[in-house]
Amino acid sequence: MTRGTLSVGDPAPDFELPSTGGGSVRLSDLRPRPVVVVFYPGDDSPVCTRQLNSYSEGLAQFEALDAQVLGISAQDMESHESFSGRYGFGFPLLADTDKSVAAEWGTLGPLGFPRRSVFIVDGSGTIRYVHRAKAGLTYRPVDELVAALAALD
Repeated sequence: MTRGTLSVGDPAPDFELPSTGGGSVRLSDLRPRPVVVVFYPGDDSPVCTRQLNSYSEGLAQFEALDAQVLGISAQDMESHESFSGRYGFGFPLLADTDKSVAAEWGTLGPLGFPRRSVFIVDGSGTIRYVHRAKAGLTYRPVDELVAALAALD
């Protein structure tokens, strides 16, 4: 499979990345839970802050469907810990400092800048929802993602 061609029905590429709160997260270890994988451009930027705050505020809706939310960007753990601590996100932020996971998942733009993207991976590891933003000024609302998760069964 070529980098950047992931779509609905494809197996989700596994990854393991350092996580806020210490330790690391491996995608395959979360099975059989569905996972909302959120690639965002950067800590503390206005749109990313609004996006991650909205997902954190809607966390009960994700948890009601037994879904795990993961935020991934290229900043280091010090930046992630500070960002997460400032806003009290209820889900881990993962550090993809070399952008290898972003590249494998096809979320890097032409100049290597991260694109705001959301994937939903079902409990068997299959991608069931994909959205890659063309411009990073908007993000997928909680209601849309919860509806996609609810439709998994």
